[in-house]
Amino acid sequence: MREELDGKEKAAILLISLGPDVSSDIFKHLDDEEVEKLTLEIANKNKIKPELKKKVQEEFLELQRANDYINSGGISYAKKVLEKSFGKERTKNIINRLTATLQVRPFDSIRKTEAAQILNFIQEEHPQTIALILAYLSPSKASQILSALPADVQSKVAKRIAVMDRTSPEIIKEVERVLEKKLSSVAANEYARAGGIESIVDVLNNVDRGTEKNILDKLEEDNPDLVEEIKKRMFVFEDIVLLSDRAVQLVLRQVETHDLALALKTSSTEVEEIITGNMSKRAAEMLQEDIEYMGPVRIREVEDAQQRIVNVIRELEESGEIVIARGGESELIV
Repeated sequence: MREELDGKEKAAILLISLGPDVSSDIFKHLDDEEVEKLTLEIANKNKIKPELKKKVQEEFLELQRANDYINSGGISYAKKVLEKSFGKERTKNIINRLTATLQVRPFDSIRKTEAAQILNFIQEEHPQTIALILAYLSPSKASQILSALPADVQSKVAKRIAVMDRTSPEIIKEVERVLEKKLSSVAANEYARAGGIESIVDVLNNVDRGTEKNILDKLEEDNPDLVEEIKKRMFVFEDIVLLSDRAVQLVLRQVETHDLALALKTSSTEVEEIITGNMSKRAAEMLQEDIEYMGPVRIREVEDAQQRIVNVIRELEESGEIVIARGGESELIV
């Protein structure tokens, strides 16, 4: 067998050395395609030389140890600790392999830092710089920081996160150097993707209602289309399970039965139970009959019906008749 092995071969050898019990537990965390590829690779392995097995195990342990150090104190910390054990050259190879296989993300060094400390660290930076950093943090931590920024800065940062697409490695490295003087793990010839509509939606779903309203109102002044797109994704039809029974009942009073039947064609059992559970027995039976006799419908029709119901929910929230729980708030009916 050739000396250089690819990742799939190494994984197969490692699983074989770990035994069937441990390997079966690992398989539970893999998708079907990964399981299929590894199973085929394992099946094609007949005899594995002890020295090769040992080499693969040692490499795995090195990567795992390096990953633990990175999670504890960042790449710079891991580099310092590993150099004491393996020397600079070998440590460089380990970090490079880990970066390639585990895709260590930029700003890793501040990801475990308290939100308040990060806020103190970046609040005087340009909104674009703040947006770049928040885009790489978890939505919950990013929302805490965004909520604490001055009101006029919040909308500027939110807008930049929403329209952000790709940022060059050079810019990310420079921001990291200025902020933390930490090493970057961005691949040299690639662009890192962060931000976008989904990113700002995740953040806004975790901030308090006042912060959310301020940001969306400011954004709407110069980019109403962007606000509309954000609002569409902030509350989807399946999120109706987050509403209280009284809120669901209020929504149902303003929704056409035909729209409700269409919307439930592809919904989960949980959603259907929430809706029918807030209807009279007779109304629930009639709704079920409508769904059964409706026959095949286009998926676009279902999505349009669901969006009309979501629009009703948004209108009720805008008017203050219901409040959708966000950022740990309790849901109230006024």
